[in-house]
Amino acid sequence: MIVTAIKTHAITISEDIFTILDQYIHDIYEKDVIVVTSKIVSICQGRVVKNDGTTDKNALIRKEAQLYIDKPESRYYVMLTIKDNILISSSGIDQSNGNGYFVLWPEHIHEVTANIWKYLRSKYRLKQIGVLVTDTRATPLRWGTIGVGLSWCGFEPLKNYIGEPDIFGEKLRMTKASVIDGLSAAADMVIGQGDEQTPLAIIRDIPFVQFLNKQPSDKEIEDLKIDPADDLFSPLTDTPKWKKGGA
Repeated sequence: MIVTAIKTHAITISEDIFTILDQYIHDIYEKDVIVVTSKIVSICQGRVVKNDGTTDKNALIRKEAQLYIDKPESRYYVMLTIKDNILISSSGIDQSNGNGYFVLWPEHIHEVTANIWKYLRSKYRLKQIGVLVTDTRATPLRWGTIGVGLSWCGFEPLKNYIGEPDIFGEKLRMTKASVIDGLSAAADMVIGQGDEQTPLAIIRDIPFVQFLNKQPSDKEIEDLKIDPADDLFSPLTDTPKWKKGGA
């Protein structure tokens, strides 16, 4: 696997994402995956709120959250949230590299990802490419953040090992590898999180990725999610401390 970060200018509010892609994406080939950070998608959409001291960030987090735990219940004065079925702090709202703004997660992210996929596929006359929109998050009981896939198009998001033999011939019963999160983690290491100014990347030489000639359906997007009550970690997440967000 080869991951190449792409340096850009500092993206500003309401720039056109396709103009940015035209400016910086030049050489892509069959079976490449193009990685786009969610932050530049959000900035291009104008999904930002001025951080001038008048905005109640906690209220903004609650509004953007699917579920949240209030700050007094959370460590480090950071609000723990679930948004789009992803466990993440602060509803994904970030002010680093925001140039004086709170940057929210993109709207209609799967639609945007599919449109980027269709655009690049048509422009370069390619059949099998992927597009992946990423962010970073902390994981329980480990220091450090890691890349996470928010949306994808043009490839299978999971590698299913169920029914396949292990090295001793025993059939695997539950194992599915997260392709989108694995690729996101790899891309994050070259994209960086500081002043690198490389919000795009190309991943190639990835034989484990199964490419598709279609965008994911609504059902396929929903199938990737696990109901919190059915999740392996439900003993930790199924607690009355969680409150419903969106208001």
